[in-house]
Amino acid sequence: MIKADPFAQLKLLDVQALDSRLDQLRHQRSHLPELTELASLAAERRGVDDEARDARIAVDDLSREQAKAEADAEQVRARRARDQQRLDAGLVTNPKDLERIQSELVSLERRIGVLEDAELEVMERLEEAQARLRSAEERLAGFDARTGELETTRDRTWADIDEQLAAGTAERAPLVADLPADLLALYDKLRAQKGGIGAAELRRRECGGCRLTLDNAELAVIKRAGVEDVVRCEECSRILVRTGESGL
Repeated sequence: MIKADPFAQLKLLDVQALDSRLDQLRHQRSHLPELTELASLAAERRGVDDEARDARIAVDDLSREQAKAEADAEQVRARRARDQQRLDAGLVTNPKDLERIQSELVSLERRIGVLEDAELEVMERLEEAQARLRSAEERLAGFDARTGELETTRDRTWADIDEQLAAGTAERAPLVADLPADLLALYDKLRAQKGGIGAAELRRRECGGCRLTLDNAELAVIKRAGVEDVVRCEECSRILVRTGESGL
């Protein structure tokens, strides 16, 4: 059984209280509500970013398709204009050639109508894709603005917590400096095993670690222990520190 001065054992409670406060700060630091929202925003943003990428690709593709449709239509219009100019200028006198050009003008007119319909359909699809892209980009801007606000709040809170952690760590150093090495090693080992609580006060026959009331047999063993004996809870194995409130 480890032995330690009763005052060192009492000091262990101060160390435990400080360590618990530091653990709470670390937990708070890693569980800020801003972190949850930032993670959610990042996931949503990825989805909207994919939408924007797809819309951007569609806009690029449809822009090329529209340019080609315009070029095709313009080419046919130019040919129609040339034929019409030849007719208007009286350059075609052969009846067969005249009939052929007039027939061609009718065909060109139909072709222009088809191309213009196709061009209009492409324009409508392009406008829809552009609208989707604008919507996605607006949502991305909203995500980025909100992310910036959350990051500012997060960083400010982190800075405050880090300051408290630094102060607590500095406060801990002198507290543990005079503790027996074997007592501190046991305490640290139990803290790692027992969810951060390595030492607890025995108060009114109850273990402050597991919150169970000790039975008479356990209390009798503790009563018989010397003041320098480091006693432990039979149930949870944590170090039990005896005080005037222990009920022994």
